[in-house]
Amino acid sequence: MKKQNKMLNTSTSVKKLSDLPNIGPAMLKDFKMLGINKPLDLKSADPLELYNRLSQKTRAYQDPCVLDVFIAAVRFMNGDPAKPWWAYTEERKKLFLNKKNK
Repeated sequence: MKKQNKMLNTSTSVKKLSDLPNIGPAMLKDFKMLGINKPLDLKSADPLELYNRLSQKTRAYQDPCVLDVFIAAVRFMNGDPAKPWWAYTEERKKLFLNKKNK
């Protein structure tokens, strides 16, 4: 039930990273590692840059779904409605293809 309530939040009502839709304990650790300490830090963030920095910091390949979560969080904080992270999978696939082909 709590997850459904989280999806109803607006970006202006979110005070903690844990209040963001799609964000659980693992992503909170990732945000901390990246220096993201509050939801407003995501407003000016580039999801792909966050994903690449996380991969560099952990020295490990990150699941592409992590990028979906970053996209969802950044978009939400910039005023888009809350959506499940998998709603961004197609966009992520296109983004990856465009960045790789440049």
